[in-house]
Amino acid sequence: MDLNLNYIIDDSYSLKLGYTGTIRTPKSQPDNYSSGVTGVFALGFDNPYDQIENYQMGIGKIYNLNPSGTIRANLSVGLGYTIVTTPQNWQENNDRFFTGNYTWHYNKQNTVSLVINPKIEFPLTSFYGLTLSPLVILNKHSSYFGIGIGQMIGLLR
Repeated sequence: MDLNLNYIIDDSYSLKLGYTGTIRTPKSQPDNYSSGVTGVFALGFDNPYDQIENYQMGIGKIYNLNPSGTIRANLSVGLGYTIVTTPQNWQENNDRFFTGNYTWHYNKQNTVSLVINPKIEFPLTSFYGLTLSPLVILNKHSSYFGIGIGQMIGLLR
């Protein structure tokens, strides 16, 4: 999930405040991990996950890619406060059928991240548009690389 508030200055620069939350299968998960029957009924929501939460501030430069301004590049970079939560201390247990074959504990680490988030923006109307954007979050504990398709709502052009 990625949610941002952007403010455009003089059709040339952007300021961004945002939040990004991601989950993934843990890198530390044992190869023979099973969630058991309860995990199946919970649709995987009780499984362990690596979680990265990032609160970010950024600045960007706007480039119009066509004369009418309906396609533009917003090249944004900034800093983020990142919380990395990972499962650790995996302990095998005997109740493999119902509750899964491992227990674990979560470890939280906080760090500062570099956030690179250029976007191609398509303001379709004055109030609605679409975006296509790669996202890179780099820090000493983990890295995130992703690509997103988003919506813009507000005063766009």
